[in-house]
Amino acid sequence: MNRRDFIQYASAGVMTPVAIGGVSAQAYGQTEFLNALASVADVNDRVLVIIQLNGGNDGLNMVIPLDQMSTYTNIRSNIALPESKVGRLNNTLVTGIHPAMTGMRDLFNEGKVSIVHSVSYPSASQSHFRASDIWFTGASSNQVLTTGWMGRYLDKEYPGYPAAYPTTAMPDPLAIQINFITSTALLGPAQSMALAVQNPDTFATLVGDKVSIDPTATANTMAGRSISYIRQQQTISVQYAGIIKTAAGKGKNMAVYPTGNGLADQLKIVARLINGGLRTKVYYVSIGGFDTHATQTDASDNTIGAHANLLKMVSDGVKVFMDDLKLMGMEKRVAGMTFSEFGRRAGSNSARGTDHGQAAPLFVFAGEGIKTQFVGKNPNLSDLDNNTIRMQTDFRQVYSALLTDWLGETTATANNVLGKDYEPAPMFRQIVAATEDPFVTFRMYPNPADSEVMIESELFGPGGVQSLRVADMAGRFVPVPVEKLNNDAYRLSVRALPIGNYVVSVEANKRKLANRLMVVR
Repeated sequence: MNRRDFIQYASAGVMTPVAIGGVSAQAYGQTEFLNALASVADVNDRVLVIIQLNGGNDGLNMVIPLDQMSTYTNIRSNIALPESKVGRLNNTLVTGIHPAMTGMRDLFNEGKVSIVHSVSYPSASQSHFRASDIWFTGASSNQVLTTGWMGRYLDKEYPGYPAAYPTTAMPDPLAIQINFITSTALLGPAQSMALAVQNPDTFATLVGDKVSIDPTATANTMAGRSISYIRQQQTISVQYAGIIKTAAGKGKNMAVYPTGNGLADQLKIVARLINGGLRTKVYYVSIGGFDTHATQTDASDNTIGAHANLLKMVSDGVKVFMDDLKLMGMEKRVAGMTFSEFGRRAGSNSARGTDHGQAAPLFVFAGEGIKTQFVGKNPNLSDLDNNTIRMQTDFRQVYSALLTDWLGETTATANNVLGKDYEPAPMFRQIVAATEDPFVTFRMYPNPADSEVMIESELFGPGGVQSLRVADMAGRFVPVPVEKLNNDAYRLSVRALPIGNYVVSVEANKRKLANRLMVVR
């Protein structure tokens, strides 16, 4: 739902009052709050695309420190890019980009990309398996988690999945990965919160719309449990097969995608499904080959070779994807990030490659909303940690920003998902989010709630609350019983509300206040 549609929809229902202590609550109508609430609806439509660069990307040949070219060339002389060939970025003389990444360069110069420098975590692992697991789950190096960071988020946003879904409020898959099986990053407390889709054109035919699969009919052995998991994924796939087939049929790509680019092929599917009306919140795509221990560059020209080809595929894929969305009029709804399980060592090896390292840059891109084009600064190549780049930004700070500043979650929810308070990396400009009070807020607890909610604030003033409204995320006001305890405290009954997210809006003491409520069972 876009902003204009939301205002029209909400305005049509402003005559329905909510009673507070026997006094009719007055409607807001066309007010500042309704406009702010429209921003809430816009936030609820946002989509996140996660791009995994599998194998450990060499960030130092992707984002080049032009202010340290002498040191850069000295420590990796057999793969270093010549300064004259480095791609130039607007508004900086000290940082460049690999010349193969013209698409990402253009997006950056358009203000649609933020480069986050030196991303890692304390005591980083250089094992592909362990490092990937840490990035997928959001764990610390001394911690093992059994759920993925995005899986935990989706589980909190959509409790009861998959048994309670599809619903009218969320009729589509919560997340989709273009692959044969879903990533650990999307794993919830009981199972994956995502659907694995190889290709929407063949998906419905491949699994069938009415296939009956019993995921429990296997032996309780390692092999049996593996078969059960695959069957469980198939069962979830079946219930959404028709929906995806319909979206794929309605959707149409408007840009011309490059051939021979596996990542672009995946992003083409994502764009088509978004254009087809799918309300899926998260898409996950990946590209491998970044474990470049040898022949990372061509023997005769360091600007070409295996790594350059991979970076070109990433750059071209993201650029045409964003161009496609722009032509569809959907560019502003979508943001994405790239990540790899670790960076490479600062110095190259004798095989014209790089070995496992620690910190590396990543890209965050969006159709609108990018505030800071650089988070952090070029790594100090004269201050390395055993030939590896030192961390500047914890990867969970990036996750926190994506959850709060893009997807509109509360800081409390982000902290709960990530297990700790991580200051969001400042990629996005300040926005009115679905979880933020557009003006000033009040205390509301418990939240999430299943039966009753208390709201309290000294800001209500001597006259107490004059008006209280509860709206669902489609902008429809819903009736709730409200009991006035005193001028500063009220009790709401939410027993009759379906599970989901709501906005509680209050008018008191000439103030308009708002807060977000989650109802769970």
